[in-house]
Amino acid sequence: METFRVRPGHGQPVEAEQAAASAWRVRVRMDDRPGTLARIAIRLADLECNILGLAVLPVPGGVLDEIVLRPATGLPKELLLDAIRDEGCECSGIVEADVHELRDPSTAALAAAREAVDAPERLIDVLRQVLAADLVTRVPSAEANPGRTEGGHRAVFPVGAGKSLVVRRRWAPFVDLELTRAAALVDLLTAARNNVAGAVVLDRPDGAAVILRRGTPRDTDAVVALHQRCSSRTLFSRYHTGVRTVPRRWLHKLLTPPRGVSVLAVCGRDVLGLGQLIPQPDRTAEISLLVEDSWQRQGIGTALLSRLAVVAESMAITELTAIRLPGDDAMIRTATRAGLRPIPMPGDLVTVRLPLP
Repeated sequence: METFRVRPGHGQPVEAEQAAASAWRVRVRMDDRPGTLARIAIRLADLECNILGLAVLPVPGGVLDEIVLRPATGLPKELLLDAIRDEGCECSGIVEADVHELRDPSTAALAAAREAVDAPERLIDVLRQVLAADLVTRVPSAEANPGRTEGGHRAVFPVGAGKSLVVRRRWAPFVDLELTRAAALVDLLTAARNNVAGAVVLDRPDGAAVILRRGTPRDTDAVVALHQRCSSRTLFSRYHTGVRTVPRRWLHKLLTPPRGVSVLAVCGRDVLGLGQLIPQPDRTAEISLLVEDSWQRQGIGTALLSRLAVVAESMAITELTAIRLPGDDAMIRTATRAGLRPIPMPGDLVTVRLPLP
């Protein structure tokens, strides 16, 4: 389990950091009525507080204003709380802030996204900064318990590979706008890590440079050659009919299926394998694989299926479906090696459903 805790002052004693605090982050919940914020600003001026920054977060029944201010020397937090309450508003939290990191939320989110893309291993720290959280913990998704919100002080963000980040903040509850921003950051990092639209180089023990990439109409001739190198048995297992050559009218749909994608395994100029993913209206997708005989049982089919699963996840698809001939367990074995959970279904043509992990 990986944990990150807030350390005020970057290693300084907590007492020294509190004494040297130069700014406060104050969250004030108020009715969305003209003049309310102005009255709060006047109250802050009366207490000799200097407003450094302001962000307005919409919440049900009103707004939540996050004010970064420099307090008057020696001002007790209790006096500030009383002034806010006297204006009919509710202070949901006061915490020390660093004026050197003072930026508007949009700029801060973009900077955090850049940092997370450049250094994915720092996602925990970046998420803590974006949410001003007290604690961020990486746990197995099965233990994350996303329904447990602790009154808005706890949130869960899945990060793939069976892991989730659990975020806690004691000083103020999370609001929907913050959680949406953080979820978008996690999604961006996941997309950058998976590189869904880009090419992937397979790490092979024999050193062969095999690349997985999207298929395009420019690959037509290479896909024709792939079919010509496949045996009748391999083609029958893929198409469930006796074919030796692929009609030209099929090639466009093979490489650019309707609403779907194709993924090719390429070595040099040769296409070694072809995978297809065709989304269906019910958040499922039909998949198919074809690997030429001389490259079978070398992990090409497993790599293609794993890549199709990544693409499916990016399209919010929750289940993959493949059709196999009775007695043909190749797809089941391939799915198992790819880390999926194949479930053979009854029928003459057996449907294998592959729920994404």
